[in-house]
Amino acid sequence: MISGIVTDGRATVALTFRIPNRPNIDIGFVIDTGFTDEICLPSEAVSLLGFPFKYAQRANLANNTTVVLPVHEATILWNGKERDIHVLATGRRPLIGTALLEENELVIQFTEGGLVTIDEL
Repeated sequence: MISGIVTDGRATVALTFRIPNRPNIDIGFVIDTGFTDEICLPSEAVSLLGFPFKYAQRANLANNTTVVLPVHEATILWNGKERDIHVLATGRRPLIGTALLEENELVIQFTEGGLVTIDEL
């Protein structure tokens, strides 16, 4: 199970990244059920962490504009297991999208300090 808390009205959890030849790094994410990919991180963070570039992808944003975003690859710990994921290098805030939540149950107690849990189905 992955757990987090509601902070400033946002459901948040930390993900642990496995980076070759470096210590694991935990990064806090906001869960965004309107985002349909796996995760996004600001491009500066992706560069600093050295995630390898995989391809460019068209994306339709919330304001209905279409952009081309770089997609990188990373490895995280997800429910105690290593999982390779795609990371969109965009935005100002780390976000978890619904593609990462597939085959999981998300429970959010929507009150400040409320519990957030993600558990395998």
